[in-house]
Amino acid sequence: MNSSEEECCGLEMMQKDLHATFLEMMYYLLPSPYESQETNHLTLAYFVISGLDILNSLHSVAKDAVVSWVLSFQAHPGAKADLNDGQFYGFHGSKTSQFPPDKNGILVRNNSHLASTYCAIAILKIVGYELSNLDSETIVSTMRNLQQPDGSFIPIHTGGETDLRFVYCAAAVCFMLNNWSGMDKEKAKDYILCCQSYDGGFGLVPGAESHGGGTYCAIASLRLMGLIEDNILSSCVSSTLIDVPLLLEWILQRQGIDGGFQGRRNKSSDTCYAFWIGAVLRILGGSNFVDHKALRGFLLSCQYKYGGFSKFPGEYPDLYHSFYGFTAFSLLEESGLKSLCSQLGITENAAMGL
Repeated sequence: MNSSEEECCGLEMMQKDLHATFLEMMYYLLPSPYESQETNHLTLAYFVISGLDILNSLHSVAKDAVVSWVLSFQAHPGAKADLNDGQFYGFHGSKTSQFPPDKNGILVRNNSHLASTYCAIAILKIVGYELSNLDSETIVSTMRNLQQPDGSFIPIHTGGETDLRFVYCAAAVCFMLNNWSGMDKEKAKDYILCCQSYDGGFGLVPGAESHGGGTYCAIASLRLMGLIEDNILSSCVSSTLIDVPLLLEWILQRQGIDGGFQGRRNKSSDTCYAFWIGAVLRILGGSNFVDHKALRGFLLSCQYKYGGFSKFPGEYPDLYHSFYGFTAFSLLEESGLKSLCSQLGITENAAMGL
């Protein structure tokens, strides 16, 4: 057997054990290229912990240590009066974002972040932490400071982009904490609906090009908010909120001849969109429209011989695309993997607190 044959050997199937080892290495030590993503530390941890859970390998995690570590990122008001200072008291994305003011009183931190808060709560839920122990009222009440007049959300109270990503994070936080006082659902709904484009997909902001990630954030948010039914395509229920047939047409055009899904028109297939697009179809009840064999073939072409998935075939793996490779295989009901709660991005067991 020559070297090229050795590299391809075994890649005709999903290598669950190799992927678990890949994530376990990431659990203990992230490679140096991830140093530049230190402010996203909780997000990277979410990919590792949720990925191990999907792979049925959460036993390799010290759950109590994970809980203590995640809770150390939580922002707390100094006094009750601080709850009215306009800040968001969620979770910081990293330790550096918790730095105190410098000698001139200038803050060098980025404050608690909505996406990091979603990741923190998701991790805690995955490892079985009782979320009632969190001061959820402080989290959701100050999260209202992030919602804008048009219904969108900024990620931190000092500003930032406003788009569907943070509407989704807010909806997921409210859902997991079972407390919807953190958002004006009617305004959030109106913002989401303004993002549906002429072709049926959703842009990240109103008027933007339809995008796989934006479409997921829109549909998953509406589902979490209870504004659309589950499995609309599989029942006689029709939505009065969104144009489902046009959305379905746009989605089905995203699977390419290589079997993978693209995020936008005229773009290459990319591992992560097997989740972003596949999860939307799962929520709508249209998974049967996917060419599963072709999609599986594309994903396997992105599987690395030592574990993990790359963005495109033939490239090195990274944590982001590896996680969404695992979620995609879960959606494909791969043997040995846990079932996924599509709208939360965690396993069904974790979502139900099992």
